[in-house]
Amino acid sequence: MGFGVPFVPVPSIVGLFDTYPIGATLRIGMDSSYWVGQFGGIQAGVALLTNARLHSNIGTPIDGFRPVVRIPIRSITFVSQ
Repeated sequence: MGFGVPFVPVPSIVGLFDTYPIGATLRIGMDSSYWVGQFGGIQAGVALLTNARLHSNIGTPIDGFRPVVRIPIRSITFVSQ
């Protein structure tokens, strides 16, 4: 007999965000690049960054600033401050 709410496992990488307050400047890495911006929270399987800029893995900015970026949790390879 179910509880009426489906069980949705939370990826372990979500725990990496537990120590960061909203507004903290973070680097969130993906395969070949990383975003730098202010942490906006976790919502519906994505990490939110505000005023964020994409960089190549060698540190060169790739694009201009974006007001809000949604990064899928499953695509994240690292999180640092």
